Amino acid sequence: MKWAVIVVRTLLGLLFVWAAAAYFGKLMEAPPLPEGSPAVPYMTALGPTGYMDAVKVVELVGGLLLLTGRLAPLGLALITPVAVNILFYDLFLLRQPAFGVGATAACVFLMWGYRSYFARFFVPTARIG
Repeated sequence: MKWAVIVVRTLLGLLFVWAAAAYFGKLMEAPPLPEGSPAVPYMTALGPTGYMDAVKVVELVGGLLLLTGRLAPLGLALITPVAVNILFYDLFLLRQPAFGVGATAACVFLMWGYRSYFARFFVPTARIG
């Protein structure tokens, strides 16, 4: 289990670091969106706002934390919402499963691998302070 977590953590970290580097370095162009897809107005609205820049910074930081293994649960906490957002984008706007399915599955697997760090979130009667 330990080696599987290390391999998945490293691959997921590499993917998100690469995606952020490709975005900031203008290494790749975004694939064209299907005509008439609900994704067209969504991405048109996000483009000029700087929202994607912020998401890519989160991807870069979270990916680096996963890749290095330092503060990996924090990196996973940063990356998981991004992966779920990608999953929802794929399913609800593009209407086809794609990268988001694998990324979210990898995050869930890693959350299970680091479950002792995430168990504290599932306290039914949390106390303040």
